[in-house]
Amino acid sequence: MQADHLDHLGFSEGHAPASTRDALDLLSRREMFARTGCGIGSIALASMLAEDGLASAAMTTRATNFAPRAKNVIFLHMVGAPSHLDLFDYKPELVRLDGQAMPDDLWEGLRLAFIREKPNLLGTRFKFHRHGESGLELSETLPHLGQVADELCVIKSLHTEHFNHGPAQLFFQTGFGQFGRPSLGAWVSYGLGSENRNLPSFVVLITGEIAGGGNSLWGSGFLPSRHQGVEFRSQGDPVLFLSNPEGIDEARRRRIIDSVNDLNQARLADVGDPEIATRINQYELAYRMQSSVPELMDIGGEPAHIHELYGTEPGKASFANNCLLARRLVERGVRFVQLYDSGWDHHGSVFQNIPKKCKDVDRPIAALIKDLKARGLLDDTLVVWGAEFGRTPMVQGKNNDGKSKTIGRDHHKDAYCVWMAGGGVKPGMTYGRSDDIGFNVVEDPMHVNDFHATLLHLLGLNHEHLTFKFQGRDFRLTNVAGNVAEKIIA
Repeated sequence: MQADHLDHLGFSEGHAPASTRDALDLLSRREMFARTGCGIGSIALASMLAEDGLASAAMTTRATNFAPRAKNVIFLHMVGAPSHLDLFDYKPELVRLDGQAMPDDLWEGLRLAFIREKPNLLGTRFKFHRHGESGLELSETLPHLGQVADELCVIKSLHTEHFNHGPAQLFFQTGFGQFGRPSLGAWVSYGLGSENRNLPSFVVLITGEIAGGGNSLWGSGFLPSRHQGVEFRSQGDPVLFLSNPEGIDEARRRRIIDSVNDLNQARLADVGDPEIATRINQYELAYRMQSSVPELMDIGGEPAHIHELYGTEPGKASFANNCLLARRLVERGVRFVQLYDSGWDHHGSVFQNIPKKCKDVDRPIAALIKDLKARGLLDDTLVVWGAEFGRTPMVQGKNNDGKSKTIGRDHHKDAYCVWMAGGGVKPGMTYGRSDDIGFNVVEDPMHVNDFHATLLHLLGLNHEHLTFKFQGRDFRLTNVAGNVAEKIIA
């Protein structure tokens, strides 16, 4: 386990510093005891595991490659992919060309998810306004976000490799379009460890339906499973199966866990499987979470002005409640908080649906940024907003006369927007540019691999050194690509 950590920091056994060689020596001693299978070996192993933190619920913090700009991440994934052209990237030329046929050179050889016949161009129906000292241009559907425009760094040149939801969601969250790879949050947990021994390092909050990519979007892949995201719920039991069964009190629960962990320790001493150590950790963490999680999830004690700021309703499941919970989580040292909000797949009625969805998320997202800043947390917390891809500058639907309410936009992978705030990014700026109709990137392109590399860099992690050996190969989040976007770093 320690050796894997050395790999991701760029050390080899022969070139590790003294403190790191000590960890390697400890591993060697552990392997020796594990292979003996005798009683004294089990006792010694348990002692060393406790020293390492493997038998503890806590994952200790880990050294970074260089000074981090951010300590925590709140990642807001809008499932289904909002139309960036109607929210963040105003294209006057596209509005001027609205209703005209798509250029032949762009249509030739183009593959789209649903559009099969050459479509017309579709300009936005929303007005855009400039906000703050930066003059950042945002849609009228985002009035609250406009109040914090000077905190945002809007990236207008993101592009990806997939145009169907499941693969694109996996690529956006794991750097690979198929199942089996660790998620971004799991990599961050693996790379940085935890600052709270009573809570997971990676927490997931969901509004609406689960994304098509399923729980692999917050899975640990081939990393130790203690790094996977743990789903919290803002209504009902905060974590499934966390409460004691009827008739089981705290003392009896403690005895059960101790007995199970004794068996697991014996098995660990026999076979040395690190996943058994993970299981021990998870039992211990679950026991501690029984007291820490209910207090965390009870937002009723927040002051009235905070509920007004976010638009929260205690006891109900909502995106607003999840944004407030995200602040409470990073406040308590949770490393990576992932929020998923569904319902953004607007193949039809795009101009009717976007205002409805923005009404759900605009106020709480702006509140989250304001609240973090007021508490001095924004400098250390990187807030990220994004989705698996963008939407086409062409119409999906038969009518584009400006009157039809059924028209929408198809999936578009070649140019779209994400934004970041806090955590060491330059505020009040835009990065990159697409062409006049928003079809292709023409300035400062940012591939998803670059996006991941930049995010890890802000956390003090070199994406090329954050590796894990699996099936004989050193894997990393960014695969064999990725460049840090230095221009957006403050």
